[in-house]
Amino acid sequence: MSETLIDSNKSEHYALDEAESTLPMAWYYDRDHYELELERIWCRKWLYLCREESLAEPRAYRTLNIGSQKIWVARTDENELVGYYNTCRHRGSQLLTQPEGKLRSGRINCPYHRWCYSIADGSLLATSSFAEPRGFSKSDYDLFPIAVHSARGFIFVNLDGTASPLAPQLEGLSGIIRNYHHELRNLLYTGEDVWNTNWKSLTENFIEGYHLSATHTHTLHPTTPTKLCRKLPGEAQYTAYRSYYDPSVPDRGPYHADLTEDEKRNSVMGCIFPCFLFGFATHYTLYMTLRPAGVDKVALKWGVAGLLDDPDHPEVRKFVDLCHAFNAEDRE
Repeated sequence: MSETLIDSNKSEHYALDEAESTLPMAWYYDRDHYELELERIWCRKWLYLCREESLAEPRAYRTLNIGSQKIWVARTDENELVGYYNTCRHRGSQLLTQPEGKLRSGRINCPYHRWCYSIADGSLLATSSFAEPRGFSKSDYDLFPIAVHSARGFIFVNLDGTASPLAPQLEGLSGIIRNYHHELRNLLYTGEDVWNTNWKSLTENFIEGYHLSATHTHTLHPTTPTKLCRKLPGEAQYTAYRSYYDPSVPDRGPYHADLTEDEKRNSVMGCIFPCFLFGFATHYTLYMTLRPAGVDKVALKWGVAGLLDDPDHPEVRKFVDLCHAFNAEDRE
């Protein structure tokens, strides 16, 4: 990989080549580089949106903002997932203003001038004009589509619609996590927060076990010490490692019967680039989705899922409390 950043303050070029092991320091605080990331990474890559169950019902929708770009994804009456830019083609008004909800019909009306669109294909169905101008064709003003993909219970979006299909890029990871059967796990907890750091810092923290024994001395080291972490072969779309459990730790259940004896003794931790962080433990899934909120801020939504179905079960609350504890340590 070779990228170049022009530092407007020093008029220097920061180049990254294969011989270097870490990113240039300026990439974590330079605002021009941050804008470049929004354009070349966040608008072009597959981004995690939500769990599939969040859009299980017809006409349920979710919105997403990345920098100045706004999109929405909905489930149609025909049970298809569709996505569009959240912008009316008339005067650019935002069509949906809430982060989630359910549409009353298969149509969506702009709140400004009441232009009406089909959610099934994004086509402009009607304007509020008594008579449309000569030469005006509704087919020229359909909503701009985005790409939507569902993988193992998670929904991803690609804003510019040109990213390579996601499924083939995750074949290696699918084989690694298959027996954990996340798709059968129930959502038990969700949380939101904003951390005062560049988004890459949080990503890098999550994808290595090097800090577990030092940073999480009392929370994670007794269960998943650094010395037992093993890096997995990665691909361009993801990276992962196995965080093995200390031999003194009892089996962590309930877990799916498909788990091998080796899989019963580790969690798979990693990232689907650029923003979906995951931890598939034997008994729970911990996941985080990141949103850049500025060069020095990152917004995150995170959740816990498991085979238990009661969010108030003592074991569930114990695990969620543990997550809060090590998140606080990472945040500091």
